[in-house]
Amino acid sequence: MRLAGVALAAALVSSPALADRVPTCSSELVVLGAGQDAGAPQIGNADDDGPRLLPSSLALIDRAEGKRYLFDATPAITEQLAALDRIEPPSEGLGIDGVFLTHAHIGHYLGLAYLGREAAGAKAVPVHAMPRMAEFLRSNGPWSQLVELGNIEIRETRKSRWFLPAEEAWRPAEPQFLSTGIAATAFPVPHRDEYSETVGWVAFNPDTFSFLYLPDIDSWEEWEEKSALYSLETQIARVQYAFIDATFWDDNELLDENGVGRDMSEIPHPRVTETMDRLQHLPPHERAKVHFIHYNHTNPIRDPDSAESAEVRERGFRVAREGMRFCLD
Repeated sequence: MRLAGVALAAALVSSPALADRVPTCSSELVVLGAGQDAGAPQIGNADDDGPRLLPSSLALIDRAEGKRYLFDATPAITEQLAALDRIEPPSEGLGIDGVFLTHAHIGHYLGLAYLGREAAGAKAVPVHAMPRMAEFLRSNGPWSQLVELGNIEIRETRKSRWFLPAEEAWRPAEPQFLSTGIAATAFPVPHRDEYSETVGWVAFNPDTFSFLYLPDIDSWEEWEEKSALYSLETQIARVQYAFIDATFWDDNELLDENGVGRDMSEIPHPRVTETMDRLQHLPPHERAKVHFIHYNHTNPIRDPDSAESAEVRERGFRVAREGMRFCLD
């Protein structure tokens, strides 16, 4: 019953007209963007008149401690931080008390550049990153300058010691403690790892809430094959909300009316249709946890009024939309 009430509150706050009517929560989750890395309209598509998309990012507000945390730092960080300021103004400065990076693809870390001397000139913003991601930032400009000038302070996330050597590469990280009672844990997922690992994050307060942020993955099946620790169903069961990869709707998405286009086998994201089919056996309350995020500008769920968005709702799932707010108390 409590979960249903929270879900209803989240649905209400997703409407800007109703946002001011929602009681202030001690902990709140905000969707700052739900698009693929390049958002929409994408470069070279200035005539795209579909709904605008900002790259995927979540914000966690901890009002009890006066803290605000970002999950991924996108190229739209200026606009996204301004939106967060309107919901919960910072106590001082930028009001970024931690950034949790998933990987080194453009939509997920380029926003760090705006913390540097040419823009904010920030002071020691904590950036939580896995070892390869951390080394990439330390060793490559302009990110290395952020480190050298103290604009960011890298908090390297180490793998947990509590797993067997055979699962060394795929064990989760040690929890990162954010403030009293709140922690975040990174876990590895298969993806194109040219510059860094790819991880998802689970943030939780053992007494009140937990959510999963997993915007990029190549395959649910490959994830399971890498380690017996993981399955999509298991991860959904452990959390209150699950924000998961929805880059493409189906295998025909990048083809024109003549069936010509990009070979989508080269872009191995799980399709939304595939993910829904996989999870359709779950009870309604489990399916309702799933919020599809990180959708490409070509994905028809980009339009809330599309037949595909309606299908997602009818099948018991959700689509994450910029501006959605979730009371976590």
